[in-house]
Amino acid sequence: MIAFIFPGQGSQKVGMGRAFADAFPVCRETMAEADAALGEDLSGLCFKGPEDRLVLTENTQPAILAVSVAIGRLLESKGVKADMMAGHSLGEYSANVMAGTIAFGDALTIVRRRGRYMQEAVPVGQGAMAAILGLDAAKVADACAEAAQGDVVSAANINAPGQVVIAGSQDAVARAIAQCKAHGARRAIPLAVSAPFHCALMKPAEERLAPELRALAAADPRVPIVANVDAELRRDAKSAIEALVSQVSSPVRWESVMQRLASEGIHKYVEVGPGTVLAGLGNKILKEATFVSLEEPADLDAAVAALLS
Repeated sequence: MIAFIFPGQGSQKVGMGRAFADAFPVCRETMAEADAALGEDLSGLCFKGPEDRLVLTENTQPAILAVSVAIGRLLESKGVKADMMAGHSLGEYSANVMAGTIAFGDALTIVRRRGRYMQEAVPVGQGAMAAILGLDAAKVADACAEAAQGDVVSAANINAPGQVVIAGSQDAVARAIAQCKAHGARRAIPLAVSAPFHCALMKPAEERLAPELRALAAADPRVPIVANVDAELRRDAKSAIEALVSQVSSPVRWESVMQRLASEGIHKYVEVGPGTVLAGLGNKILKEATFVSLEEPADLDAAVAALLS
């Protein structure tokens, strides 16, 4: 059984998707569809930059979504069909598009607003995120509780064993970094992000986005989607949409998502979109599984052969 897993913010880079669009009509047409839906040259931003515009959250999110859907459609055109899907943060929108829950054009416009609302929820410089390495999630949670002192700091991404990202107010994150080190963390790396994603400070963004998500035309997904918020299967439109609502201010439980996919019988995973971050995490979580990433068109034949063998 095969799962499509879709990357989130941080996987973007100038040039992403360009070689696929040059090589495959389905990718070229998907990028053109994205341009038409947004009324702007999103494909040009993906292919040529500039980087300072691509990394703006409201641009990054539709850009990664578009490239992910282009590559997902390419895989399907080659006979690779997913039995289940999941996506890391923004990637859960890509999963819902590919599963048929929401239309591609609707997803592009709503993730643009999602990016804007998340950016506007906390003034630049007031929030922070940091990757904590070499400390288990329970000890990270304890460190955050000790460091909060009335401020917000909590686990934002529980990515893999020994890799947890924390988010919150700048001072509280700094205190939590010190506490994590005191608890035995190997490293704590401040992240260059524009906002503290997936923590309680994102509640204003969630409240703005919720009515817009609930107003979308949505259908039951063709295959189950494992949600970030609780690693449970979403098989109907309403629960899939509600998972996207809750996700804004809740942690991404990626380690649990991958474990749930494995428990459902998935043993082959293809990272559908730019980068190789999820394959790297997956190899840490599921030692026996097969992970495939598509960095270049030249990778396609080998990837298809590995997935369909």
